[in-house]
Amino acid sequence: MRVVFAGTPEPAVTALEAIVASRHELVGVVTRPDAPAGRGRKLVASPVAQYAEELGGIEILKPVKPSDPEFLARLREIAPDCCPVVAYGGLLPQAALDIPKHGWINLHFSVLPAWRGAAPVQHSIISGDDVTGASTFRIVKALDAGPVYGVLTEPIGPEDTSGDLLHRLAVSGSKLLVDTLDGIEAGVLEAREQPTDGVTLAPKITVEDAELDLHAPAQRVDRLVRGCNPAPGAWTTFRGERLKVLAVRLTDEELKPGELQATKSTVKVGTGSKAVELVTVQPQGKKPMAAADWARGVRLTDDDVLGPIA
Repeated sequence: MRVVFAGTPEPAVTALEAIVASRHELVGVVTRPDAPAGRGRKLVASPVAQYAEELGGIEILKPVKPSDPEFLARLREIAPDCCPVVAYGGLLPQAALDIPKHGWINLHFSVLPAWRGAAPVQHSIISGDDVTGASTFRIVKALDAGPVYGVLTEPIGPEDTSGDLLHRLAVSGSKLLVDTLDGIEAGVLEAREQPTDGVTLAPKITVEDAELDLHAPAQRVDRLVRGCNPAPGAWTTFRGERLKVLAVRLTDEELKPGELQATKSTVKVGTGSKAVELVTVQPQGKKPMAAADWARGVRLTDDDVLGPIA
């Protein structure tokens, strides 16, 4: 089939590579406009756009909005049979959905109807799910509610971060997406409507959502840290400044919520249940570092705590 791929971040590149290696003809790429990045805030193309540029000879469309008349007109001229999508990040209007004969086929990183929305991987870890997965479905106007073509499952390990899990799903999901395109082209694959029960929502995790509650049980603290790694990064406060907590380890020790205990090689903090060991932290304006190195640098006192003082 003639396909136009839509995607933006790094995990979408894995799927685009799989499509390039497939029997389908890539005739265009849709991605978000260049965005400011880095300290200089220079405009930088998305990872998908950068990969498409390296391929050469592929038209790259970067509409500010997918409803732009110029974009819709150009897409009609390209006349794709199907538009596979992975984490594009733009709301597709019905006028765009109607253009390809076989619609827009989204690779979503959950087993639908669970975790519809922008952050399914993060929510699956934060909520303590044992298993997640990926689904391919035809995009409709309602959020992630279209009929499903295929599903795969993936266990969530006790130390998995969102970055770890998303990497694995991007690899396995890219095969699922190509298999779905193959089945649609061959006419042997039918989409099935999603069940009405079991729907959960996964909105984008904000910086406010990522603040640690050290009065919560240790397992919940651990899940929030892993679910927010690498972005937006779980955080708390120390001496009035924000401190990101990038990795922790569960322990059997007892400390009061927010209470710190440091040795030469370890730093522990109390929660609503058992203490957790801080493994990697990132002070404001600095690079990630081992928690023990951070503790030596700030010279902890007996009065120091993490989080708001109760």
